[in-house]
Amino acid sequence: MLEMYGWRFMKTLGGVLLALILGAAPAAAVLGEAEASVSADGHFLRGQIRDEVHEGYRVHQITDSSGVTVREYVSPAGRVFGVSWQGPFLPNMQQLLGTYFTYLQQYAQAQTHRHGGPLTIHRDNFVFTSSGHMRSYHGFAYTPSLLPTNLTPEVVQ
Repeated sequence: MLEMYGWRFMKTLGGVLLALILGAAPAAAVLGEAEASVSADGHFLRGQIRDEVHEGYRVHQITDSSGVTVREYVSPAGRVFGVSWQGPFLPNMQQLLGTYFTYLQQYAQAQTHRHGGPLTIHRDNFVFTSSGHMRSYHGFAYTPSLLPTNLTPEVVQ
């Protein structure tokens, strides 16, 4: 009986975590899309945008009033090749990932049980990792084909 209760608890906890991952607080630019949405994202989040220029890419960092920070990594071609987040709440993954959100949905539907640790998805053209606990979440996603040739995936953090 105790084992069955433990299984139900884990299943319920998994459902709650999945709900958090699939969309809680508003987010920012869309992975794989044009850079033009950054200022709209700052307005939507009611956050401050800080821009950083690095060799071979740019980073737009948006921090909202709740402490959620979203970083958008932009290639010289003007495409968002990666996004990362950290803060007390998860960003809205559907808004953040755009068309790549379907990979997260497919992963969630295929899971029958999950035992803690980071949620990691590696597909041919999509990498996603998210982990944390209540009030302390972090993660990243990137598209390898959009990554500038002179950069490694470790840039997205």
